[in-house]
Amino acid sequence: MWQRIQTLYMLVALILIAVAACFAKEIPYIVLLVLGGLCNLLPVFMFRHRMLQLRLVIFGAVVLLGLQVWMAVDYFTAEETVQFNYSMVVPVIAAILDFLAVRGIMSDELLVRSAGRLRASRKKK
Repeated sequence: MWQRIQTLYMLVALILIAVAACFAKEIPYIVLLVLGGLCNLLPVFMFRHRMLQLRLVIFGAVVLLGLQVWMAVDYFTAEETVQFNYSMVVPVIAAILDFLAVRGIMSDELLVRSAGRLRASRKKK
């Protein structure tokens, strides 16, 4: 479980999301960050259910990208007195890490399916 690269991607994304949640000041941002964080934490322990793991990570990445778009709209429509900090770009970095994790999960799934085909062909002989 811990030796897979996608697990490390999800954990780094989770740490980044936790840091961003500490600096977020608006409740809707915090709620979406917690949702994105849960979508990165739960799949770490679902390594036997790869398709559910894949769906959760993709959902978390979409939530984080939506949050990033929302924060960008708020940034460009805000008054000049409002200041944004660097933690506002964390969701897009976490989403990139999520898509890298999706790539790792898919490679594991393809590896398991190909091994299943090999096992099935051995039984036929």
